[in-house]
Amino acid sequence: MTYNIAVVGATGAVGTQMLKMLEESILPINNLKLLASKCSAGKTLTFKGKGIKVEETTENSFDGIDIALFSAGGSTSAKFAPFAVAAGAVVVDNTSFYRQHPQVPLVVPEVNDEALEQHQGIISCPNCSTIQMMVALEPIRQQWGLERVIVSTYQAVSGAGQSAINETIHQLSQVINDQINPKDVKAEILPSSEDKKHYPIAFNALAQIDVFTDNDYTYEEMKMTKETKKIMGDEQLKVSATCVRIPVISSHSESVYIETKEIAEITAVKDAISKFPGAILEDDPSKQVYPQAVNAVGKKETFVGRVRKDLDQENGIHLWVVSDNLLKGAAWNSVQIAEELHKRNLVRPTTENIFLA
Repeated sequence: MTYNIAVVGATGAVGTQMLKMLEESILPINNLKLLASKCSAGKTLTFKGKGIKVEETTENSFDGIDIALFSAGGSTSAKFAPFAVAAGAVVVDNTSFYRQHPQVPLVVPEVNDEALEQHQGIISCPNCSTIQMMVALEPIRQQWGLERVIVSTYQAVSGAGQSAINETIHQLSQVINDQINPKDVKAEILPSSEDKKHYPIAFNALAQIDVFTDNDYTYEEMKMTKETKKIMGDEQLKVSATCVRIPVISSHSESVYIETKEIAEITAVKDAISKFPGAILEDDPSKQVYPQAVNAVGKKETFVGRVRKDLDQENGIHLWVVSDNLLKGAAWNSVQIAEELHKRNLVRPTTENIFLA
């Protein structure tokens, strides 16, 4: 069995990484269709040494497509994913649009791949910062349970797209080469392109990712909270997040504090993490070994270190978690889901398209 695959948003930061992940994938690919907006149509991208012309995404783009990987923004997924499902494709959506839909599985393959069995045409990828935290915490949850999660993120600008990468590089150049004060450089995108004010990211840390909600948390922080509960199947789990953007191009870092239901020995926790699929333990304080963003770039795994007991809370544990946000946090997780659908023989049209109802 071979598949016809479409990548929606193929020219974007995540889309281009999806092509690389598909090149390395075990998926038997018959034909690859690259889709993007009208302004990107006509460009040529390379896949396995062959040039493929990018086409404009339309309602009729999915005829004959078996798997459609979406990473072109929530509005694009909202508009076109139902038509992909109606055409017989299974959609793997990397945007936030369907994540909290009650009939859409939210999947990190290492953590809850069994949820794919319930799909009705669309599977959602969690937020990039949520994905890596799930890989780090699941081996702990399986053995000792979880009561509380408090996470502070240090997120790369690539999570805000290519335009944010360009803005960061330009600002850093202005400060270093043109000797402009960091607070005086022009900002048009960060912390959120959708908000009223924009602040410099060069030599700065912005305690805002996405816009603020009514409870004074940002949407990014609420995504992490809600997605963690959904993936782990525990609405009673206490989760709180503070999400910060820093001037790093790729790879998100996270400081995670957890409280387990049962008291766990740190040596056993480290051993569980080291044996968990997709997780790599980098933890040797005596040799200054711990995960670093620059080392995670281009790698599919999630790196975990600085695993240590809280000094006051007996069931409290601290961790440092790092992963490439464009790979495990987006492109690789999407392709992993597609691979798992193939392994489970779940690439098949649905009998009822609830998303066009």
